[in-house]
Amino acid sequence: MKVIDLFAGIGGMRLAFERVGAECVFSSEWDRFAQQSYAANFGEMPYGDIREISASDIPDHDVLLAGFPCQPFSIAGVSKKNSLGRAHGFADAAQGNLFFEIARILEAKRPPALLLENVRNLKTHDGGRTFRIIRGELQRLGYRVWHQVLDAQGYVPQQRQRIFILGFHRDVWPDLAFTLPDPPAQGPSLADILEPEVDGKYTLSDRLWAYLQAYAAKHRRRGNGFGYGLVDPTHDRITRTLSARYYKDGSEILIKQQGRNPRRLTPRECARLMGFPDDFVIPVSDTQAYRQFGNSVVVPLLEDIARAMQAWQSAAAIMARRGLEPGVFVAQDRGLVSAS
Repeated sequence: MKVIDLFAGIGGMRLAFERVGAECVFSSEWDRFAQQSYAANFGEMPYGDIREISASDIPDHDVLLAGFPCQPFSIAGVSKKNSLGRAHGFADAAQGNLFFEIARILEAKRPPALLLENVRNLKTHDGGRTFRIIRGELQRLGYRVWHQVLDAQGYVPQQRQRIFILGFHRDVWPDLAFTLPDPPAQGPSLADILEPEVDGKYTLSDRLWAYLQAYAAKHRRRGNGFGYGLVDPTHDRITRTLSARYYKDGSEILIKQQGRNPRRLTPRECARLMGFPDDFVIPVSDTQAYRQFGNSVVVPLLEDIARAMQAWQSAAAIMARRGLEPGVFVAQDRGLVSAS
């Protein structure tokens, strides 16, 4: 498969697809720090703002990959924007309309398949209207669309639910059924990804730890769940979801320490929490690394999806060479395909 990597971040989707033999022929990412990490690991600098790139400059490809910005649709993002009186969703001029850049490229290039990733709240945002617009636009462009919310905790020690949207063009495969692979029942535990020795700078100061405890107590009295997430690696297997705001105080995932204040995860531990290999280079500051991994995808989950898409496309190609009707193809059981 030839793929393009849009809103590429640090290349988690590309890494997953390359692991199953795909070739990335184009990438785009506007953030300069994410570009540094991407270049350090893939040997090429992504193109910049997708809004400034002509579709004619993008090579032909088999699969369009895009983890388009989630903040306009996330629960936290919507809540924050509402509190500030700002627009969210498609009304967010800076980020909300970037899906239509994907649609622009799909209309011009007509790739056989696409894979999009976003927060689970995308499906329910604005009473479901946002998702209906996205699905309707993809269908207008000729794609049969499948979607599913998957939790990555079968791959990494983190509860992380994301929506995955797949599309297959009707002109290529007019009759198709596709299901995403089921995640494994249980993945590695938190203790498996922690470093044995950690610099003391990751331990919370007395002042910050006191503030977080007071903040959590205040919200408990109000009857809501705001607060820190403290995990004990001796018996807790998974953490909360790692977010791009982790650099602020680390409060969503704090590691319990004996006789000391809890600590943040290190950037390398965050990389492992997202399924990145230990040879993945982290050339940026801790602050930028936290943002990048919090915004990324869980690599082994995407690898399973990539394997399923590759196997399905191979089966479809074999049947086409034999002059058979496309029939119904079902990708399941962690990437295996059956055809009828």
